[in-house]
Amino acid sequence: REIHEDEYAYDIMLRLARNRLMEGATVYMIIQDKHDGIRDDRFLKNNKKETCMGKEIPLNQKKRLQQRCDAINNLYNKSKDRYQRALFIHLDSRSTKQQMDVFFYYHGKSTAGKNLGNTMRKTFREHYQKHQPGRGFTGTVSPRDLYVLNNSTPVGLFAELGNIRNSFDQRRFLEVSNRQALANWMCRGFITDYENTKK
Repeated sequence: REIHEDEYAYDIMLRLARNRLMEGATVYMIIQDKHDGIRDDRFLKNNKKETCMGKEIPLNQKKRLQQRCDAINNLYNKSKDRYQRALFIHLDSRSTKQQMDVFFYYHGKSTAGKNLGNTMRKTFREHYQKHQPGRGFTGTVSPRDLYVLNNSTPVGLFAELGNIRNSFDQRRFLEVSNRQALANWMCRGFITDYENTKK
């Protein structure tokens, strides 16, 4: 079976968006697919009908990323909310033998981005200790020169959720309960980050 990164990333992001809405947050999905909602299937069917806030997505990578940043920056400039965060999620594709935990990137000059990443890592570590004692958690937080982090205005975080080519990591995406857990834990991380900014 083929496993398509964008379908699983979208499903996890939708689950996170639903969680955040239930907590009273204002949420915008920059990349949208009007044909797909949250799905509980193990294997998610692929399609090419995604849009960027209703607009066709360019094939050129730089134009595609800039379109996303423009949409984010437009929303940021219109909002009066002091606390705004942009999350980019990705399923990495590495050697089939390379197993990896969730890890996070932030813009090198963003203290708030680094704090958000550390909060997310701490949240994941605590939940793994609770649900899988003795497993450990090796996820990292580090600065990274990524286009979307460099060109979007709000505090941003780039989350790598695992290696889609590794059979062990695949369970993190294929199992519905694991996709929901990823969304739940990231939601908790955002709540803690928000509370920390109020101190």
